[in-house]
Amino acid sequence: MKVISLILCFSASFIAAFASTPAVRKLAYKIGALDIPDHKRHIHTKTTPLIGGLAIFFGFLIGLILFYRPFDVQARGIFIASLLIIAAGIIDDTVVLKPKIKLLVQIVCALIVYFHGIKITYISVPNFMVEGGVLPLKWMSLPITLIWIVGVTNAVNLIDGLDGLAAGVSSIATFSLFFI
Repeated sequence: MKVISLILCFSASFIAAFASTPAVRKLAYKIGALDIPDHKRHIHTKTTPLIGGLAIFFGFLIGLILFYRPFDVQARGIFIASLLIIAAGIIDDTVVLKPKIKLLVQIVCALIVYFHGIKITYISVPNFMVEGGVLPLKWMSLPITLIWIVGVTNAVNLIDGLDGLAAGVSSIATFSLFFI
């Protein structure tokens, strides 16, 4: 993908996420996906909508639809897993899912991505006792990939206690990976 296409993709995704935020906010109030401060654990003083990830998903979806051609097996896996995880997130924000159910959904999503061809197959370990500084994972590819995806998913979920923190940290990580 050329640099101009990447910039256009980012711009379209950003605009879609930004533009859909007010509608997602209204939806959150309509379906009761709200964080009501209890003055014990919450630092905010006003009721706060919880499903902001849906706006980010819309931005992702626009970027995927408009700029990812051809829509291959890997893109399909990411799309299916993302759809499932966003659905679970919305359900969790309205009726609160048990941790075991959330973990199961995350594992299923990681398996979907893995079996659609996105997997960690080796680890780069420069100056280590492996040929070429690359350690092939072989049969360990599946557990390492699952642990990584579930771990990152939970890391982002756990930092989502402050309004906008997860989105901010994820944006910084995205920019870093983009430039790498």
